[in-house]
Amino acid sequence: MKIGELAQVAQCTVETIRYYEKEGLLAAPTRTSGNFRVYGPEQVERLRLIRNCRALDMSHDEIRTLLGMADQVEQGCGAVNDVVDQHIAHVDERIRELNHLKQQLTALRQRCQSERTVQSCGILQGLAAMETEAKPERHTHLG
Repeated sequence: MKIGELAQVAQCTVETIRYYEKEGLLAAPTRTSGNFRVYGPEQVERLRLIRNCRALDMSHDEIRTLLGMADQVEQGCGAVNDVVDQHIAHVDERIRELNHLKQQLTALRQRCQSERTVQSCGILQGLAAMETEAKPERHTHLG
C-alpha cells in the first residue's frame, strides 16, 4: 500500500508518517521503481502502536523503548511493565502539578466575587501583588 492508504488505515496523516520515519520510530519503507513508498501490514501495526502511545502522551523515547521491546518477541514483558509504570508516575506528578495550579487559580478567582470596575478587580490586584514562587522544576518526561 502507498503512504496515503497507510495514513487512512492507521487514521493519521501522511505528514505524521513521514515525521515518524524521520524520527526513526517507523522504518523507512521499500520503494517502487517510481520511488513511491510501499508499506505492508507490519508498518500498519507499528504505526498504530506509535499512534496509540502518543494518544497516551508517551514521549518518543518511551515509544522507541517499547518498539525495541516489541521487536524482541521472545522476551518477557516485565520491561514493558516498567516503562508503563514510569509513565504512570509521570502522569501522577503532572496531576499533582495541575491540582496545585487549580488551587492557585481558584484562590485568585475568589478575590473577585462580584462585578467591579477593572480598577478594583480583585483578580487583577491579586495578580499584580502575587509573589511568584520559586518555580519548581516542572516534572516532565518529555525532552
